Parts: sequence; structure tokens; C-alpha cells
Amino acid sequence: MNYKIVDGKKLKALQSEDCNYVFNKVNGTMMTWGKTMDDDPEYSKVGPFIADIEVTTICHGINGVVCPFCYKSNTPNGKYMSFEKFKEVFDCIFKTKVLTQIAFGTDSQAKGNPDLWKIMDYTRENGVIPNITVAQIDQETANELAKRCGAVAVSHYHDNEACYNSIQYLHNAGMKQINIHQLISKETYPSVMRLLQDMKTDERLKHVRAIVFLSLKTKGRGEVFHRMPDEQFEEIVKFCIDNNIGYGFDSCGAVKFMLVAKKLGIDAKVKDLIEPCESSLFSTYINTEGDFYPCSFAEKTDAFPVGIRVGEGVDFLKDVWFNERTVAFRKKLIANKCSTTGCRMCPIYNV
Repeated sequence: MNYKIVDGKKLKALQSEDCNYVFNKVNGTMMTWGKTMDDDPEYSKVGPFIADIEVTTICHGINGVVCPFCYKSNTPNGKYMSFEKFKEVFDCIFKTKVLTQIAFGTDSQAKGNPDLWKIMDYTRENGVIPNITVAQIDQETANELAKRCGAVAVSHYHDNEACYNSIQYLHNAGMKQINIHQLISKETYPSVMRLLQDMKTDERLKHVRAIVFLSLKTKGRGEVFHRMPDEQFEEIVKFCIDNNIGYGFDSCGAVKFMLVAKKLGIDAKVKDLIEPCESSLFSTYINTEGDFYPCSFAEKTDAFPVGIRVGEGVDFLKDVWFNERTVAFRKKLIANKCSTTGCRMCPIYNV
């Protein structure tokens, strides 16, 4: 496929016949279109625009208590991806040059991989923006993240102080793009509502750009949790709107939000800002071992039981992106659409 990459200090653009983008490296805004500006491409034929790369499975949780709904079931007894292994994986994916950003999968404190700063620096040197999610960091770690990351998300778990202080440390370090990640489930609903109330009163939360609500996937320790009822989901959306709280959702929750948006009469233009599940279409996941899966939640499921190795000697487009198993998953995802919204839906979980 013929395509052209234009990569500048602030903007990166892909030009091709049926898939195009402009990515703003400063604020993270990305516009994607197909043959025309009104056309939505089904998938990228030149590889992923976004990569989710897990660089450690070592995690001590919050104050020594691991997260009860961690879909990875991570504990302090894990392993990490070395810089050498990361470089091998990155170089393999980046041969097409279309990658714009990486979401790094790490531990709550961003200390589970001693090569993390070196990994992020290599990412930056190649014009790709690193992003990360943490949960309980100190000021020193916040300083290092602020030097390198385009955006940092802080997960909100059982300890408000751990989350809110981490946000303050990031603000102190000059971080501009700070979000909160909040899992939504039947069990976490009370915690979500407390967080929303705190958004109105706690000075530390004034530095938050938005709360990003993550839909439950019943995997790992999350298997014992339950999908949030639709009426509670709607209440959360209304609360954010009524109180002028910035909010967003992972792509897994696109269908739920579109249904609520229609019910509440939210501006139809918001549909243009929603990207439903893009696993194997525009994004990829690589685990600590260097194995590809369409997304982290698909790892070792019936839908994708075994990964595809990424690294030296591998042609990412030929051997991974257009591997017959990847293509089969991609076709299944594209065909799995909501009858009401026409939006792609997760083919694995009842999100």
C-alpha cells in the first residue's frame, strides 16, 4: 500500500488512499478519516496508530494492597520487559512509521520496571508519545513522568488520598494532561459517586482534565465483579454534565454512552468524537513477553488463546497485522455491531 508520513515537531500526518490522520503531539488530539473527510475507514492497512505495551506485571498495589478487580491479576511476584526487549518490539512495530503514541502498562507506582525511563526516552527519540497510568506515585516519580509523557492517568481505587496526592504531585511537576481512570461496575458505584462529589470540592482535583470511565471486563480478579446497571451509568453521565465535570470513556464503553447520549439528547456531533473498539483495527497490544494480542483483555481468551511473537526477524505487517488469526478477529469485531447505534461492540465481553 502506498502511503506517506509527514512528521513534524508538533504534528504527525498519514496520507494514503483510504486511511488518513493528523495527530497533534502536544495535546493528543487525533483526526482520522478515509477516502474523504466524511468517510470512516474500517481499519488501517499500514499497521496500528496506537500501541498498548505492557512493560511489567510486578505490582504492589495501593499501600501494599493489590487492586481487587485487576484484570491482569498482577502481584509483587511478576516480571518486567527489559529495554533490549522493548527496543526489539518497538523497532518491529515502528517499521511502517505510522505509530503515534504508546500507552504503557505498568504498576501502581511506576517502579516495577527499572528500565522505564530509558524505554520512554527511546520512544520519544523516535517521535512517538509515551502515556501511562499509575495509582500511587511520589513527587520524584511524578517529576520523571512529567518530563516524558504526553498524558498521565491516575487510577482511583479504594484510597482517595493515594489518588488525589498523586494528581497534586503531577501538577507540581508541570504535567498538563492529567486524567483519572475510574472503573465502573455495580460494586464501584458508591466510590464513583464519592469521586464525583470530591471533584467539586477537593482543590487537588482542579488539576484533572477529565475522569475517564473504564467499563468492567470480567477477567482476572475482575471476574467476581458485575456490570454497572444502565440507570447508574446514566446517572453518572448526567452528574458530569450538570456539574461541568470533564468526562470520557474507554472505547469499550462507546455503545453504552451512545445509547445514553441519544436518550439524554446530547449533541449529535458528539458521535463524531466517539471511537468504538479499535483492537486490531487501529491499535495493538503487546504483553511483557513480546506477544501480540488484539487488546489486553483478549489475551489468552477463547477469542485469542495464544499470542503472536513480535520482535527481531518478524515482519509486523505480514506476520502479525495480517496474520490469519488477527484477520479473523478483525472481521468478527467489524461484523459485531449494535443494532440500535450501528456501533462496533466487544466480541468477548458483555460490556
